[in-house]
Amino acid sequence: MRILDIIDGTIVDGPGLRTSIYFAGCAHQCPGCHNRQSWPFDAGREVSVDELMAHVEENGFNVTLTGGDPLYQIDEMLPLCKRLREAGYTIWCYTGFTLEEIQASPSLSRILGAVDALVEGPYVEALRDLSLRFRGSSNQRIIHLTHAGTPA
Repeated sequence: MRILDIIDGTIVDGPGLRTSIYFAGCAHQCPGCHNRQSWPFDAGREVSVDELMAHVEENGFNVTLTGGDPLYQIDEMLPLCKRLREAGYTIWCYTGFTLEEIQASPSLSRILGAVDALVEGPYVEALRDLSLRFRGSSNQRIIHLTHAGTPA
């Protein structure tokens, strides 16, 4: 996987303290994006599932997959999700794709059974809303796919 960064102990990418893994690459390129450096698909560095698991287990926080857009690396990220789940971590995933686009794609829809919550939809600058938890614009939805993804 191409990863830009890993931030431990963040509270902005889902409930509680989390380890946020920032994936490289995003073709959505939303105007007003706060993370433009994540757009190039060749940014960051190659990281293995084993390396990411060791990092997550060192801190013990639940995990958020963000970026960029992790779904552009779905084949690489699904084995990570499987390992995270087996180890008992909850997983939130941020994507610029909408739920409907994900459901319509045989490749992307595999994420729906692999994460606990999906924060979906492109960032729309005209709909920016600083009062929203875990989202940047009001069109984005938090889809709880399991009870584990629901904040207490």
